[in-house]
Amino acid sequence: MNITLKGSFHILTLVACLAMGATQTASASGFGIFTQGADALGQANAVTAHADGPSAVFFNPALLTELSGTQVEIGTTAVLPSRDFTSISGQTWDNEDTAYFPSTFYLTHQFDNRFSAGLGVYNPFGLGTIWDSDWEGRFIATKSRITTFNINPTLAYRVSPRMSIGAGLDILLLDAKLKNKIDGGPFGEIGQEFAGDGEGVGFNVGLLVNLTDSLSFGAGYRSEIQVDIDGRARFDIPGTAAPLAFLFPGTGGQASITLPQQVTAGLAYHISPAWVVEAGLRWENWSSFQYLKIRLDEPVGGETVTVAPRNWHDTWAYNVGTKYHLNKRLAVMAGYLYGQNPIPDSTFEPAIPDSDTHLFTAGAELSVENIKLALAYGFQLQDDRDKTTNLYGSTANGEYENYLHLIGVSLTCVF
Repeated sequence: MNITLKGSFHILTLVACLAMGATQTASASGFGIFTQGADALGQANAVTAHADGPSAVFFNPALLTELSGTQVEIGTTAVLPSRDFTSISGQTWDNEDTAYFPSTFYLTHQFDNRFSAGLGVYNPFGLGTIWDSDWEGRFIATKSRITTFNINPTLAYRVSPRMSIGAGLDILLLDAKLKNKIDGGPFGEIGQEFAGDGEGVGFNVGLLVNLTDSLSFGAGYRSEIQVDIDGRARFDIPGTAAPLAFLFPGTGGQASITLPQQVTAGLAYHISPAWVVEAGLRWENWSSFQYLKIRLDEPVGGETVTVAPRNWHDTWAYNVGTKYHLNKRLAVMAGYLYGQNPIPDSTFEPAIPDSDTHLFTAGAELSVENIKLALAYGFQLQDDRDKTTNLYGSTANGEYENYLHLIGVSLTCVF
C-alpha cells in the first residue's frame, strides 16, 4: 500500500508543479520563458526602459507610446538544452535533449501622440524534459511537457511629454502531459501518464518616465494567474502487477495553482542617438508556491486527496544590455543576465532541474526600408546542482549539469 500511495502521488504532483512555470529556458527562474523577441534576447532582456519594437507588449506596455505607426512582429527561439545526471554510484545518464521553439506574435498601433494599443500572443511558461525510461530517477519523472499560450491585449497612454503608462489583460491557456513509473516491488513497474489542461486570467501594467533627454526609467508588473487544471491519469499495468490493478483506476484529477506575480524595472541611458545601455532587475514571487493540493475523482491507492509541500522561494535576476547602431541599416547587441532559482534542496527533483543561471547574449539587427530582421544567440550556463535525500527520498541522488543554446529570430514590419 505504501508503494502505491507514493506512485499515485507523483503524477498529479508533477502536473501542477510544472504548471507553476515551465521549460527551463532563457533567463528564467522556475519555468518562466523570457525569450520573447530576438532584439530583447540579444540585450539579455534589458529592454524595460527603452522601446525596441512590438515585444514591448510583453516587457513594458507603456513603451508602446514610443512606437510609431502600425508594427507587426513575428519570431521564434530555438531552445537547445543539454542536461546530464551523474549518480552517486558513478553512473551517468543524458537527458534525451529535444529542441523547443517558444514563439511570439505582436501587433502595435499608435492612434495619435497619446494613445497606442497592442496585442501579443506568446508562450510565457513551458517545460520539456525527457529521461530514459529505465534511468535511475524513473519513479520521479521520465517525460514532462507543458505548453502555455498567453493572449495579451494592451493599451498605453502618454500622460505627459515625459511619462507614459500601459495596461493589459493576460488570458492564459495551459496544456500538460507527464509520465513516470511506479515501483511495484515484486509485482514489477507500473507506467503512469497524466494529461491535463487549464486556463486563467491576469493583468499587466507598465510605466515609462523619461527623466532627461538621455535617461529613462521603466517598470512592469504582471499579476498572479490562478490556473484550474483538469486532467486524467492513466496506468499501464503489466501482467505481473495484475493483483494491484484495482488500486490504480484511470481517474480524473483537479488542482488549482497560482503562477507568480512578476516585477521588472530598468534604467536606460542613451550615450548617443545611436547607442543605448540599460541595466535592470526582475523579481518573481515564487514563494506563493508553498504546497500543492490535488483532488482525485476516484481513489488511487485508497486516497482521493494529496497535499505535498513545495516551499519555493522568491527570486531575483539582474541584467545589463546594450545596442549600438553602426549605421542606419545595421545594429549590434550584447548582454548578460544572472538569475536565481526558486527551488530549495528539500524539494529539488529531476523533472525541474533548475539552478542559478548565467546568460551571455549577442545579436544583430538589419533594417531595410520598413522591415527589420533581428538575430540573436544566447548561451545559458546553469550552476551544477546536487540532489541529496529529500522529499523524494534517495531516488536520483547525484549531480545535475545543465546548459542551453538559444537562437532567436524576429521579423518586424512597420507600416
